[in-house]
Amino acid sequence: MNTSDPFLSLCLSVDYATKRGVLRNVCLEMREGEVMGLIGHSGSGKSTIALSILRLLALKGGKASGSAYLRGRDLMLASEREMRSVRGREVGLVLQSPLSSLNPALRIGTQLGEAWRAHANGAGEHCREALREALRSVSLPEEDEFLKRYPAQLSVGQAQRVLIAMATLHRPALLIADEPTSALDPITQSEILALFAQLNRERNMAILYISHDLLSVASICHRIAILHDGKIVECASPEEVFNRPSHPYTQRLVAALPVIALEHARTHRTAAVGQGR
Repeated sequence: MNTSDPFLSLCLSVDYATKRGVLRNVCLEMREGEVMGLIGHSGSGKSTIALSILRLLALKGGKASGSAYLRGRDLMLASEREMRSVRGREVGLVLQSPLSSLNPALRIGTQLGEAWRAHANGAGEHCREALREALRSVSLPEEDEFLKRYPAQLSVGQAQRVLIAMATLHRPALLIADEPTSALDPITQSEILALFAQLNRERNMAILYISHDLLSVASICHRIAILHDGKIVECASPEEVFNRPSHPYTQRLVAALPVIALEHARTHRTAAVGQGR
């Protein structure tokens, strides 16, 4: 791979059996260590992009065509065996409904252990230390008592942190966060956003942050891509999106924001996103 090549480069079209043209030649590039926000209304195809990257779209009855290059390798041409190695190790995924994403019948430690063994051979103390480090990285208790809990014994915020720990257990280069704060209260949402910014800063982990909430995305992202009518209609820095939106759809999004919230976003972007991007 040429060092000047983008870290992630997509050019995808997607059809479903019941709906054609959900994505129409959607092209997007990300740099290594970049936090990219992907904004669009419900049903616009944001999650479809995530599933296409991970080659899981068939589970939803969809079919993708085009290319999805990750560090120079086209994932669209990879075998299913190769993709099983990619999922979780090179690309992590955090979903929006933490309690429904975790298996209610299995203890937290068991689920984290299964995620560890999917891509690592170590067992015993080696595995336990990896799990403890993963819990520390998301500010969760690392004691055995916590690992013995079931998902129903966690708060929604704790469950989301467990999912993030699981998704980042093998330190993937890319983390896809699909509406990760939509089920959270405002305070917990702010904490989770700060956690993503920390992971990006400390691990140089690229994050594709998918949301319909323009303000939350702007707080941690280096650039924002706007998805509308099956296409990326605008891609720019948060400052440009807020102050100089060029596409009519983006202009409507910004105009719909409360004035106080918009002014806050313009002047108080999270410092934790990193410098010089």
